[in-house]
Amino acid sequence: MSYSDKRTENVLPQMPVAKLLYELPLAFHTETWVHSFPEIIGRSSAMCAVLECVAKISRSDSSVLINGESGTGKELIAQGIHRLSNRNHKPFIAINCSAIPESLLESELFGHEKGAFTGAIQRHHGVFERANGGTLFLDEIGDMAPALQSKLLRVLQEKTFTPVGGKELCRADVRVIAATHVDLDGAIINGTFRSDLYYRINVLPVTLPALRERSEDIPLLLAYFMEVSNRMHPQQQPCWFTQDASAILSSQAWPGNIRQLQNLVERLVVMRGGGQISVEHLPREFQMARLGQSPMNANDFAASRAANSNSFGVQAQAPLNWKTSASIPPSSLQSLNPRPGINAMTMPDSFGTLPLQGIDLVGFIESLENSLITQALLRTDNNRNQAAKLLGMNRTTLVERIKKRKISPMNPASEEL
Repeated sequence: MSYSDKRTENVLPQMPVAKLLYELPLAFHTETWVHSFPEIIGRSSAMCAVLECVAKISRSDSSVLINGESGTGKELIAQGIHRLSNRNHKPFIAINCSAIPESLLESELFGHEKGAFTGAIQRHHGVFERANGGTLFLDEIGDMAPALQSKLLRVLQEKTFTPVGGKELCRADVRVIAATHVDLDGAIINGTFRSDLYYRINVLPVTLPALRERSEDIPLLLAYFMEVSNRMHPQQQPCWFTQDASAILSSQAWPGNIRQLQNLVERLVVMRGGGQISVEHLPREFQMARLGQSPMNANDFAASRAANSNSFGVQAQAPLNWKTSASIPPSSLQSLNPRPGINAMTMPDSFGTLPLQGIDLVGFIESLENSLITQALLRTDNNRNQAAKLLGMNRTTLVERIKKRKISPMNPASEEL
């Protein structure tokens, strides 16, 4: 069913969007998400369930707590709640509690009077004042200091606050939407988060699924971010993903969630400079998916990325698609792999075909060796004895090549792109 359907053309203009979504059947909801939630890209059942919940709670004025991993789009959901609420004609203000020092966060929340502290040369209006009548989004509330938690609790209970250095009470007509990636239940047990504040902000909970839990939305997200990146970085020819590249990216775990995927698409568009983006243009850690490995988790992804300095995927030759085969006659396996004790491998049909434009044979062989050594190190958790056995070579030789080519995996500094 669509908006052009005769059964709905007289209903839509007469009902608020939130009320309409609440009363219409779920089958209709899927067709209305694009129109009602332009901030959200996704048609998966997991995301539709979240949006159905958001459409319901947006009509309320109660506090909302959005839970979810970093990069899942918590602020976009908060914006959607505000836009569908009765407060949408008033300000929506977002503040990241973990990005502001504790000494300044109180002033940013409640404001301060002139002369309240050194450097307070004029009256400052905090976000509770600036968001009056609207919605205040407190991101990463789990990182807020305990002292400020008690003051925030008072504001939510009494609907009043006092600016820093002030004496008069100010009215707080604000709907609070909080978000965190922290396990607040565990934080309460550890004594780093107040239980009474938790119960106050967790009136209407929303839990966002990680991207790996809504993998069917990845192709839509890839297409959307590709379009956005093409507009941001105009080239003579726009970029697009091949089917194989899109399939590989859709199979990954994405520990950094949507933010990581968005950053990768923009990176690929900039580095490619136009035209199709195929498998060989992907970073090495994604190309490894062609080897039949399972989607990478956060640790695998970070370790693989750190092990390959050329993470833009602009190498001359992509890793080869090696495949284990149990159907090849033993004589053929022995001819391909004369060393006993090593698993026999077959090569793709294209292997050994000289490109029309020629090839840098020395560079090709070195790139192939580096790729296989890196994979062996990753598979054995950097155990060089076991890696040497996988490669069928002497440990001393392996160590020499690792040092000479500087391809030993390092400890990852971050789990996101």
